[in-house]
Amino acid sequence: PTSIIEDEVKLSEGVKVWNFSHIRSGAQIGSNTIIGDNVYIGQGVVVGSNCKIQNSAQIYEPAQIEDGVFIGPGVILTNDKNPRAINSDKSQKSSSDWQPVSVAIKQGASIGAGAVCIGPVQIGQWAMIGAGSVVVDDVLNYALVAGVPARQIGWVGKGGVKLVEQSSKTFKCPISEKIYNLEGTNLVELSS
Repeated sequence: PTSIIEDEVKLSEGVKVWNFSHIRSGAQIGSNTIIGDNVYIGQGVVVGSNCKIQNSAQIYEPAQIEDGVFIGPGVILTNDKNPRAINSDKSQKSSSDWQPVSVAIKQGASIGAGAVCIGPVQIGQWAMIGAGSVVVDDVLNYALVAGVPARQIGWVGKGGVKLVEQSSKTFKCPISEKIYNLEGTNLVELSS
């Protein structure tokens, strides 16, 4: 009851919204997604099913979040590459004075606590962003990135565990024992 859910928000079946969160008009939240305390979700943002958005995350429009994404506590998805409060003539900037840019997060990706993703940027499927990272460039599928600015430091499998290099183009999950091959710059999970 302490959350604000504006008109024309679509909450699918099984969505849970915790205290003091604000979901803006036109946002769409997929089934079974959990939204923690003090979360802000901007106007028209689309969030897929089975996502977890942890406390104090800030997701600005026009972000696009696919199914099964984890967004850690305090994560910020920005939408303005060149933010200013005023125009060069010192008049206050309004929504007509800039074009919002998107952060797109693909299926299964995880964004660690306190990370900031500076739009426009795309986070690939099953990628993992280390806590406190600042993402300014696109992130490949299965890539493990960390730092300021974020740089790739390895690969992760679908289980979220860093893959072990078997050869220059083959990697193995130490938990599931699944094998992944590097094809160009794309890591591909081999079928069983």
